[in-house]
Amino acid sequence: MFEIIAAGGWLMLPIILCSLAVVGIVLERYWTLTPEKIAPKHLLGEVWGGLQKKQMNAESLKRLKQNSALGAILAAGISNSRHGRDVMKDSIEEAANQVIHDMERYLGILGTIAAVAPLLGLLGTVIGMINVFTAIMVQGTGNAGALAGGISEALITTAAGLCVAIPAMMAHRFYQRRIDTLVVTMEQEAVKLVDAIHGDRKVDVKVV
Repeated sequence: MFEIIAAGGWLMLPIILCSLAVVGIVLERYWTLTPEKIAPKHLLGEVWGGLQKKQMNAESLKRLKQNSALGAILAAGISNSRHGRDVMKDSIEEAANQVIHDMERYLGILGTIAAVAPLLGLLGTVIGMINVFTAIMVQGTGNAGALAGGISEALITTAAGLCVAIPAMMAHRFYQRRIDTLVVTMEQEAVKLVDAIHGDRKVDVKVV
């Protein structure tokens, strides 16, 4: 393995660093973006039950905010519910923007690596081919070892760049889709809370 990496030339170093970054980000986002952590299924029912029993004080709201991303959104809405529906919705949207920003952390880096890794491989290909033609100019076509070394460098860096870029792109798409799904879920729960508090229509909120 080390011989293959060494044969790829110095461009293998940034490609390897990119691969380590991809692994770290994928594992961190997998742990962070667990649906049950972001939007617990029965949280809205628990919150509504607390509101009906008038148990939602400052301390309860603080715990709710720290509970999960959905909890932070619901806490923001409850804190401003007495100011009317519109103000409550605005505070929910503001909290949601912060939550979405936190959920998308590192995804930009993942997308950048997915785009840059093939370019690093392509650069390695170009450098390898330059070495091949330089060897031909200096030594002629009789030195097969020099030609093979340049071609090997070109192929190895290209393959390595693609091996990093493909999983990075797949992970980026996967987590972006998961975030979109979680955002829709949290939006639905927040709308239910607004309608339940301001009584515009009958809302099915299951109290746990």
